[in-house]
Amino acid sequence: MGTSEEFIRKKLEERQAVGIYRSLKPDNTLIDFCSNDYLGFARSPILKNKIDTEIRSNKRVQNGSTGSRLLSGNSNYTEETEHYIATLHNCEAGLTFNSGYDANLGLFSSLPQRGDTIILDELVHASIIDGARLGFANRYTFKHNDLNSLEDKLKLAKGNCYVAIESVYSMDGDTPPIVDIASLVEKFGANLIVDEAHAVGLFGFGLVDRHLQNKVFARIITFGKALGCHGAIILGSNLFREYLINFARPFIYTTAASHHQVASVKMAYQHLQDSANEIEKLKNNIQLFKQNVSNNVGNLLIESNSAIQCMILNSNEKAKAAARRLQNAGLDVRAILSPTVAEGSERIRVCLHSFNTKNEIALLTDTINKLVDAE
Repeated sequence: MGTSEEFIRKKLEERQAVGIYRSLKPDNTLIDFCSNDYLGFARSPILKNKIDTEIRSNKRVQNGSTGSRLLSGNSNYTEETEHYIATLHNCEAGLTFNSGYDANLGLFSSLPQRGDTIILDELVHASIIDGARLGFANRYTFKHNDLNSLEDKLKLAKGNCYVAIESVYSMDGDTPPIVDIASLVEKFGANLIVDEAHAVGLFGFGLVDRHLQNKVFARIITFGKALGCHGAIILGSNLFREYLINFARPFIYTTAASHHQVASVKMAYQHLQDSANEIEKLKNNIQLFKQNVSNNVGNLLIESNSAIQCMILNSNEKAKAAARRLQNAGLDVRAILSPTVAEGSERIRVCLHSFNTKNEIALLTDTINKLVDAE
């Protein structure tokens, strides 16, 4: 017992020494430029009322699901909601998971087999990487958004090949040349999997539109970003849905989502279809932010048309110092440190929202401009 305690203490002290110690932060009253609540759904009284009404309309609702989907936790309502979501995304079928992490873990650990190949963009989310690590397929990464690098890896592929990208990258906010990637993957007879977590909302139901849908094997949609809820769905064919039910361990061996969670997601999708005004506000705020930053700041920003705007500062200490300055000005902006991002690409990550006011964005950009221009 003592040896284990010493190991734990040493590992934590090592993190503290190099400035990458993580800790939970309490609630604060700072202006939100940090959360993934891009359209304000998580705080929306309109959506809350829709959820409450939907819950009250079902008199047989229980507080919990009581078990896994394969035991006592399934319901007609859940399956109808999955079908409803799949239809909105112009897809044949969908299967919900308790989080985006679970969805990616389930997909990438169960589908590629020994002798198959997984090819990942080097900046895909940790959940995709972790899922791939749990399987026995050959694994390669290609340079971020680089078609030549992807083609080189496709030439090495054996067995069934799966290429995974994000439509909006969570730590950069940029979008890949998704049409060109889809064509290249199709040329090599591989299967494209797209994580749409940060695209849904700002870009309607995501960037895999009707013209691209037939070139994508599967999509992962998470409900905890613009939809303001929790959970995720994997979209694909009916056959693939049945496969996941039988082989995806994060689906099989976990208690199902409650009725309240499923109803919240269904109502969020309905609310999204009535939220053209909020989407337009978000787009205007993104444009306002980009217009207001100085040239010096612009040179540090990763090119992005999404709600995620990242300023590269190249060290943990600079990123943490910048975040402290912004927080002292009343702005909730967080530093993103290595090893979450590659060493030398440490940054502050700004998340813009439809509910941010012009004055709030002005305060944000003025503070960032002064911070950078003073150096």
